[in-house]
Amino acid sequence: MNCFNGNQTKTCPKDNSLVHAFHHDQQHSSSLTCPEYFRWIHEDLKPWKNTGITREMMERGLNISQLRIVIKKGKAYVEAYGDSYQTRDLYSVWGIVQLLRLYPGRVPDLELLFETGDHTVLDKQQFRSVTPPPIFSYCGQKDSLDIVFPDWSYWGWAETAIKPWEKVLKDIKESSKKIQWKDRIPYAFWKGNSYLSYARRTLSTCNVTDEQDWNARVYPVHWNNETRQGFKNTKLEDQCTHRYKIYVEGISWSVSEKYILACDSMTLFIKPRYYDFFSRSLVPYKHFWPISDQSICQDIKYAVDWGNTHPQKAKAIGREGTRFVEENVKMTFVYDYMLHLLTEYAKLLRFEPIIHPNAVEVCSENLACPTGGLWRKFMVDSMVKSPSHTTPCRMFSSYDEQ
Repeated sequence: MNCFNGNQTKTCPKDNSLVHAFHHDQQHSSSLTCPEYFRWIHEDLKPWKNTGITREMMERGLNISQLRIVIKKGKAYVEAYGDSYQTRDLYSVWGIVQLLRLYPGRVPDLELLFETGDHTVLDKQQFRSVTPPPIFSYCGQKDSLDIVFPDWSYWGWAETAIKPWEKVLKDIKESSKKIQWKDRIPYAFWKGNSYLSYARRTLSTCNVTDEQDWNARVYPVHWNNETRQGFKNTKLEDQCTHRYKIYVEGISWSVSEKYILACDSMTLFIKPRYYDFFSRSLVPYKHFWPISDQSICQDIKYAVDWGNTHPQKAKAIGREGTRFVEENVKMTFVYDYMLHLLTEYAKLLRFEPIIHPNAVEVCSENLACPTGGLWRKFMVDSMVKSPSHTTPCRMFSSYDEQ
């Protein structure tokens, strides 16, 4: 990456040698089959399977999304017309730019709308008699029609000092080896912002008191204090000290899911309402232990008591959850998921993508060079250095075609 005008870099290089040096016949065919959760791509795109996606459908989504992203001849263009929280928009766009670097020439021309908030925006009930606009979001739920896409944190979350996923996964893996499962604290651990949801506030009542021990050790984080201290007390690699870890949603799904699963502890899932792109393939009692949202404290106590009585079985559930994210949610598959999703999505477009007047071309240079601190460091750390030498994993057919 060449910041040819220092921090004032605003434009992209005219000649992208990374793209021009690439030839399809240089690639070796991948022997990898995509993880099972890739099948959900077909399900997420099903609302437009029979109708395709028209320009009129696209325009109806402008008031419920923040970004319009256009890919044309291997280059990305972005029009921002809504506010995004922190730098979610920047890092989401960064991820797409890195996809273009990894698979130059493979991402088809397309135009999409992106919602960068926590909530889903396409309520099924509102679109029972009309085809919905296609909106890409970080999560979905059974009553929504949002198209689920990997969230910004895979490339880093600078505001909370969380490193890019590839790096933090390595750190968690190394840290979790330091304490064998049998030597870990025999309780269920959770640390986070307890004000974001009713489930988290309920979880806080499960903490140990002089009168009652629900086998939970809950540590609410005071966001302002942690921000001032640079989140030094919330390092993810330092949180693999308990036999059990708790996943609980915040405003909607939480990016913490993958970090919690990676710890080699048995994960207790408080019944989630939302899902991200990979979690629909997680299996209860294999990858995690389900906790009812109606009896959180009681269920946590039962699960921990069961696990401490059946340590080998509890340890095996924790190991399976960790193996799932290590093997199926590595960055190679995150990018492959993005590529397959965008490829299938582009097939549905019934109009020619255009570069809109307010759109700006984006590339690694004009995204990273003007930034500083952790924002720039995480971009540099997560930047794709060269095109892939293999083709993406082989895609599954839809469930309907089996």
